[in-house]
Amino acid sequence: MRVMVLVKATEESEAGAMPSQELLSAMGDFNEQLVKAGVMLAGEGLHPSSKGARVEFSAGEPKVIDGPFAETKELIGGYWLWQVKSLDEALEWVRRAPFAPGDVIEVRPVFEADDFGEAFTPELREQEERLRKQAEANQ
Repeated sequence: MRVMVLVKATEESEAGAMPSQELLSAMGDFNEQLVKAGVMLAGEGLHPSSKGARVEFSAGEPKVIDGPFAETKELIGGYWLWQVKSLDEALEWVRRAPFAPGDVIEVRPVFEADDFGEAFTPELREQEERLRKQAEANQ
């Protein structure tokens, strides 16, 4: 199963504070463990919301809202995409990550084709596979 591991933003990350060399080293070592175990598919840190924007959809034209955004606890500061056997395995990996007291990490399963049932027709499955291969080639 694939899971998205969401690293919640903090007041420090939203203020643009960069991690220390020690934290970068510890996170690099952790990422190396994930890669060697065949778990990590992708992962990146994100700039503060002040450098981003949101697009809000309503009945009219979509509206662009420039950052920063007020609710730090609801913002994402980074992410990983992992391939694991179970949610429990993902949680075991997260428990070993070099985070500080108060940091919050959210782990959520990624939808797979079979999760959509009959609504995900053979034609849609073919399209999904074609797009996935094209996206991989673009990297």
